[in-house]
Amino acid sequence: MTIAPNLAGAWRYRQFILSSIRAEIRARFTRSRLGGLWMIVHPLAQAAVFALVLAEVMGARLSGLSSDRFAYALYLLSGMLAWSLFSELVTRCLTLFIDNGNLLKKMPFPRICLPLIVTGSALLNNVLLLIAIIVVFAFSGHVPSVHLVWMPALMLLTLAVGLGVGLLVGVFNVFVRDVGQVVPVVLQFGFWLAPIAYTPDIVPPTLRRLLYLNPMTPIVRGYQDVMLFGRAPDAAGLAWLTVVALVLLGAALVLFRRATPEMVDVL
Repeated sequence: MTIAPNLAGAWRYRQFILSSIRAEIRARFTRSRLGGLWMIVHPLAQAAVFALVLAEVMGARLSGLSSDRFAYALYLLSGMLAWSLFSELVTRCLTLFIDNGNLLKKMPFPRICLPLIVTGSALLNNVLLLIAIIVVFAFSGHVPSVHLVWMPALMLLTLAVGLGVGLLVGVFNVFVRDVGQVVPVVLQFGFWLAPIAYTPDIVPPTLRRLLYLNPMTPIVRGYQDVMLFGRAPDAAGLAWLTVVALVLLGAALVLFRRATPEMVDVL
């Protein structure tokens, strides 16, 4: 019952949300010669740096793909596609309410619109990055299999986890500004505690369980399975994570609705 008003308000203001996403994308790349290409250049450049440094070491560890000189780069890109969507959502939601404090005070609109605008923008960025990565795969001679049909489900799960975490830290950051300093550090640890730049088999068995305490690990593995290894993701691992994501997102929406009046006063 508490969540329903949030969703109803978002639906009534759907045109506002869509127009805000378009305006944000235009504003971000005004007077930029490359325009929207910058949304995919940065993650691709980061992946290229990792690939140049670690390709020789990690490429030989990819089962069944060790003879492919592009294997590690493609493995890395698959994982970074998942991480970029999650980290963008969390990072932008972290200061979303602080950055829009004046708007929250002056304009009457459903406050849930703000995180949904961020979600739409992040999703658009990620879809463009996905298209770019598929093109990179094709040029390297590796065409994704029919299991690519799993990608919408994996992206929705990533959105649920990212938005749930992002809303929680965004609300807490309004009241305790130290949260804004801690979250980037936690995200750094989260990146390295997910099998993005390395394969799980290089981690000692006693420490490997730490990887699976990271909710992004099953998602990252799912992206890699679908895009690189041509197989369906681990359904059991994603099933429990879906339950966790829904509980997390529900709790975040309840907290957000209850804390909104106090947030406006604090801001």
